[in-house]
Amino acid sequence: MSSKIISTKDNLQILHEDNHIIVINKRVGDIVQGDKTGDKPLSEVVKDYIKEKYNKPGEVFLGVIHRLDRPTTGIVVFAKTSKALSRLNESFKNRETKKIYWAVVKNTPPKQNDTLIHYLKRNPKNNTSKAHIKEVPDSKRASLEYTIFKKLDNYIGLEIQLHTGRHHQIRAQLAAIGCSIKGDLKYGFDRSNPDGGIHLHARQLEFIHPVTKEVIKIKAPTPKEVIWDAISKS
Repeated sequence: MSSKIISTKDNLQILHEDNHIIVINKRVGDIVQGDKTGDKPLSEVVKDYIKEKYNKPGEVFLGVIHRLDRPTTGIVVFAKTSKALSRLNESFKNRETKKIYWAVVKNTPPKQNDTLIHYLKRNPKNNTSKAHIKEVPDSKRASLEYTIFKKLDNYIGLEIQLHTGRHHQIRAQLAAIGCSIKGDLKYGFDRSNPDGGIHLHARQLEFIHPVTKEVIKIKAPTPKEVIWDAISKS
């Protein structure tokens, strides 16, 4: 595995910042919140950045609103105040957001664009979700829409709009139609990427600002990498 760049307070990719929120372009190795690995999470890195930039004494408040899987890249929003956190939590829970992802797959999907509906059942033992066509006990309905927007010699670029936010939803649903994401060994791709990541990127997010009420539209550049560069070229 090649050495991957992890975000630090000095190299954070900040897409938007104001008094209430901060939006980061997450790198492959970043973990959004602390877990059993004990690795420093992105939330703590952003706190370090705020503390240093604004010369803040004491604890820095930072609220985690949503997460991205560790091998995934792209947009993560954090709240800088408790008011922004509670309002954004509500907004994300009520799906008042528009989330667009880009994925790179090897196999061409059956249709140019389609809506996929599955019932996802989570397996906590191996931290995966399995997509079922029909409802099974303890499953949750998952819906997304995909469009093929780029064809390369060996890979296909998909644009995905999420209708629900389930555990590993895009990864499990694409695998269910035979289109595992490049590098995603957990969901059936045949080999890993050098940096240990997968070709899934939270590309765009549209949401209502928790305080000013204006519509915020964020777009995150794809990682600097050969296939992403080819996919990103119009």
